[in-house]
Amino acid sequence: MLTAVKLKACKTCGSNFSPWSSTQTVCGRVCAQKLVKVEKVAEKAKDRATRESQKTIPQLIAEAQIEFNKFIRLRDQLANRPCISSGRTLDWSGNNVDAGHYRSTGAASHLRFDENNCHAQSKHDNQWKAGNVVGYRVGLIQRIGIEAVEALESNNEVVPWDRDTLRQIKVIYRSKTRALRKEQS
Repeated sequence: MLTAVKLKACKTCGSNFSPWSSTQTVCGRVCAQKLVKVEKVAEKAKDRATRESQKTIPQLIAEAQIEFNKFIRLRDQLANRPCISSGRTLDWSGNNVDAGHYRSTGAASHLRFDENNCHAQSKHDNQWKAGNVVGYRVGLIQRIGIEAVEALESNNEVVPWDRDTLRQIKVIYRSKTRALRKEQS
């Protein structure tokens, strides 16, 4: 006794077809290939979302710091600002400029993403002269004023970084950098 085969709707194109087996979900090879591509894209997106949700706070801080530093360098490059600590003209070719913090990220991590606390600085001053803090303070007073410098120096609030805030900071500074690049063009 044979039973009539029920028609199924193809998962890819939606047309009705007569399946060869009970597990068949698509009408043919072309639709099967399309379905595999769609499933791979969905799997990659799911894996990406899983990896993003498993990032640690230090990883997120590092990613946000990269975007923030790019913005600081570009901001000061477009304004044609000299090194904040020595006053020398910066060499923008290659990798010769740092985004140097007045109060270091180790000593004042809550000021890590403060635009007044970070300016373009030569690698020589930032890395070999330990930030050249005396010269940095003089340059900072000229750039933002004594009141703002004293406010930075007296700011000792505690900021517990959370994942959502760090992701927002990364997005904000990436978009600010893109806006500066568009403005430059």
